[in-house]
Amino acid sequence: MTLLSTLSAELSQMESAGTMKRELALKGRQGAVVDVEGAGEVIMLTSNNYLGLADHPEIIEAAEKAERDYGYGLASVRFICGTQTIHRTLEAKIAEFFGTEDTILYGSCWNANEGLFQTVTTDEDAIISDELNHASIIDGVRLAKARKERYRNRDMADLRRALEATRDARNRLVMTDGVFSMEGSLAPLPEIIELTREFDAFLVVDESHGTGVLGKTGRGTQEELGVSGHIDAYTSTLGKALGGSHGGFTTGPKALVEYLRQKSRPYLFSNTLPPAVVMGSIAAIDLVQRDNSYVQRLHDNTRYFREQLTSRGVKVREGIHPIVPIIIGDTAKAISMSKELLRRGVYVSGFGFPVVPQGQARLRCQVSAAHTREHLDRAIQAISDVVMNA
Repeated sequence: MTLLSTLSAELSQMESAGTMKRELALKGRQGAVVDVEGAGEVIMLTSNNYLGLADHPEIIEAAEKAERDYGYGLASVRFICGTQTIHRTLEAKIAEFFGTEDTILYGSCWNANEGLFQTVTTDEDAIISDELNHASIIDGVRLAKARKERYRNRDMADLRRALEATRDARNRLVMTDGVFSMEGSLAPLPEIIELTREFDAFLVVDESHGTGVLGKTGRGTQEELGVSGHIDAYTSTLGKALGGSHGGFTTGPKALVEYLRQKSRPYLFSNTLPPAVVMGSIAAIDLVQRDNSYVQRLHDNTRYFREQLTSRGVKVREGIHPIVPIIIGDTAKAISMSKELLRRGVYVSGFGFPVVPQGQARLRCQVSAAHTREHLDRAIQAISDVVMNA
């Protein structure tokens, strides 16, 4: 068979099995309610727009001003002529927000994770990673020459085993998501910190779904679990709670950041973030630091949504995060249910293998601070009807 005939056959199998993913086009801005081509206005319940800042007037104004003052793009990488003063300002603000020494910007958190492991480790080192870490971490680890160990999700006994097994490594780097994106569960950071200190390992936490979301002031899983200042470094994103645009970063010790600036390939060979994204992200961080109501509203909405679904008999994964998974089991069924919910005016995505393990297909609901109580009540009613009558 030729390559294209092989691919076409596999696509046909996906179509027949009902597991083919379809992209739905929005006809306007991201928000609590969106206009979906072919479906009309629906409640958005599948977006990472946790704080509802994707269409915030202050952020849009900052982005527009950036293009007038700094142009559309830099046409270069950072170390040639792609660094503006605003890039340094954003990096400093992120470091202040996380309580770290320095920050390096990337095109995405995928790039940050891709550019971390292969840069700072060699075949003398070991990388220890939670088995349910994000795909960007998995792929980033694969690029490294270091020895690789996985431990069972949030299993501290298995993490200890992996640390014991790598005692002969020159350096050990432990990597975990702060929030596991398909589960909405939090990494047990206090216990992980205790183990990494005991074994003298370097701990990095991906806070993509924690930044702006968890903790009293939105500083993430570290704040939520009371371990601020005890994690060695973080990777995270500007593309979720902090405006929902683009860009990621690694933030931590100066020595780590400077080494990444010198040798991290996604940083050295990718155009710098455009001014509009930089200034919009600065505005988003300023907004979160100035006004805690967005974070508080997100927490209130999440608590209400979870409680109401549970009271109606819908089984959701326990937790406190605005990611609220409803396990369906069969992939085709989860996708079919998401289509029915869209027909009823609620946009919720169905996920199946290989995004989640076989037999663990789910509807993944994501709550936003932008949702009103009316939005949530309508969504709760629709989800209850579809799930309980399936």
